[in-house]
Amino acid sequence: MVMSDSPEGDTVTAAAAASPVAESDLRRRPIAGGEVEDSESKDGNLVAEETSSEDSVLGKFTGDENKVKNEASVESVHRGGEDRGGSGSGSGAKFAYRPSEVPAHRRIKESPLSSDAIFRQSHAGLFNLCIVVLVAVNSRLIIENLMKYGWLIKTGFWFSSRSLRDWPLLMCCLTLPIFPLAAFLVEKLALQKRINESAVISLHIAITTTSLLYPVLVILRCDSAVLSGVTLMLFACIVWLKLVSYVHTNYDMRKGTISVGKVDVVPGSPSVDCSHELSLKSLTYFMVAPTLCYQTSYPRTPCVRKSWVSRQFVKLIIFTGVMGFMIEQYINPIIKNSQHPLKGNLLYAIERVLKLSLPCLYVWLCMFYCFFHLWLNILAELLCFGDREFYKDWWNAKTVEEYWRLWNMPVHKWMVRHIYFPCLRHGIPKGVAVIIAFLVSAIFHELCIAVPCHIFKGWAFAGIMFQVPLVLITNYLWDKFQNSMVGNMIFWFSFCILGQPMTVLLYYHDLMNRKGANW
Repeated sequence: MVMSDSPEGDTVTAAAAASPVAESDLRRRPIAGGEVEDSESKDGNLVAEETSSEDSVLGKFTGDENKVKNEASVESVHRGGEDRGGSGSGSGAKFAYRPSEVPAHRRIKESPLSSDAIFRQSHAGLFNLCIVVLVAVNSRLIIENLMKYGWLIKTGFWFSSRSLRDWPLLMCCLTLPIFPLAAFLVEKLALQKRINESAVISLHIAITTTSLLYPVLVILRCDSAVLSGVTLMLFACIVWLKLVSYVHTNYDMRKGTISVGKVDVVPGSPSVDCSHELSLKSLTYFMVAPTLCYQTSYPRTPCVRKSWVSRQFVKLIIFTGVMGFMIEQYINPIIKNSQHPLKGNLLYAIERVLKLSLPCLYVWLCMFYCFFHLWLNILAELLCFGDREFYKDWWNAKTVEEYWRLWNMPVHKWMVRHIYFPCLRHGIPKGVAVIIAFLVSAIFHELCIAVPCHIFKGWAFAGIMFQVPLVLITNYLWDKFQNSMVGNMIFWFSFCILGQPMTVLLYYHDLMNRKGANW
């Protein structure tokens, strides 16, 4: 039943317009005072009101704008009747419903939660329900954790006197800019034709290899904290990737294989210069810019929004604290109270992995938000770096392959530009080129985790290479079902359960065993 918004006493009908005969018999003429008189009915204003109200209500159901417009005239007619004394028949009107003239089912419609219509509907209410459930569940977990373990965050969580022993890693990190400077000098000599091309290639191989091996040796020789070692290895890997892009791009420009006309520039955006020129300023900007692909210039924004940067810094501090809280308060107790996943009971190991999957997912999401959204956007804003597509909608990925193409755009662009396409140009099949790209990614994942932990079991390497058959499986399931919902659920299942929790358990227990802990 549909009720009108007009004052009490208005007549509202929930049916269609009156029959053609009734409409033709209804003849109204205005009289003084805004009254409406029907020559054949004493209650002509009521009949007119009912007819127009029915059109209005039916218009609301069917979307007919012409019928909706009649509602205003109906209200004005009724107000005229009330002005005459308030004793009009509208106060005693009843709802008129003509089932023979108003079909209840007009066209083919899908249920709102059906697979064909679910993504065309608004699910704000369900989203709010999920938020309420998450708040309730996690509040209970927080209370349960505090009752069981107490407050585990210690005063030395962020900094302690033991952190001073990591000073060799800090010095190593501060000396990493030497390698880009050496690469710049080699390129300068090559441009001036002072050394031949084979010498240029040999020198660049030596420089890039040393930039990666030097931090590895420093970390292995020092008994430093794992977090410090991971940070240094991440910086070293970024420097290596940038150097490879710098060398590869300058090599192509020297050979004249880059065509400026093929550069994809959006109309109205700042122009991108691809001319071959060596500048220490452009190299310095590239080394600190949030990109891994070298160009002589980049799209730039006009100014720095200082207030915006301040807000992002506040968010970065808050989410970093949340991430540290979840690691110390949730993940560490779960791992310490668990057995090695490959040496204990199978069901017990599955239970531990499932229990660890939720906090690991929260930490990973916080890490993604802090680094890829907050930090990279802050850096881009400070440097006026225009292209800020650091990620795409990877959460909607239907396959594992699509996830790897969407979640980390700087690395994806580097892989496509310096690994995948060069392999195709040399006649390597596409499938083999993809495997080579995953192999490079697996090596760097192993370096960033195994070296700081001083453990070379190959868990990270195996985890990344396991993505290759997982890509084939999810692609097969997508081709079979052709359902984005099924593909996305399979992706989230493999992402949340099969990958991160198992890897965390394996490395943690191996790290504790290396330090002589009894398990």
